[in-house]
Amino acid sequence: MSTRAPDLRALALSADVRQVLRFMTVGVSNTLVTLLAYGALVTIGAPVVFASVVAFCLGALNGFVLNRRWTFPGAGGGAAVGARYVVVQAAGLALNTVGVWLAVVEAGLPRLVGEVVILPLVTATTFLLSRNWVFRAHSVT
Repeated sequence: MSTRAPDLRALALSADVRQVLRFMTVGVSNTLVTLLAYGALVTIGAPVVFASVVAFCLGALNGFVLNRRWTFPGAGGGAAVGARYVVVQAAGLALNTVGVWLAVVEAGLPRLVGEVVILPLVTATTFLLSRNWVFRAHSVT
């Protein structure tokens, strides 16, 4: 009977895959929080733009907390991490807006298809920025 050491590359890959899946799960929860908050605010008579902004902010706050604690647990906290998160959210929103505009207005795709087409690029971009910049583990020297 042979005893083989585990393949560390396979373990690292599975950890990376788990991290991506957690990031995507948090993204789904952000969407649910945003939609529920928007629906609740519109139902009680809030103006739609106000409701949209507040709902987006609640979804983003949900994402910050869950990603910091669950997806990227080795990251520190503080104002700098929060500021970087806001920058990445704004970059994701800008990339999504330009991508949907290109897909729908320039390429003539249906609106929903345009959103679906750009979503993987936005998700990958915000994941990589979150992992490598926002929530990177800091070493204290």
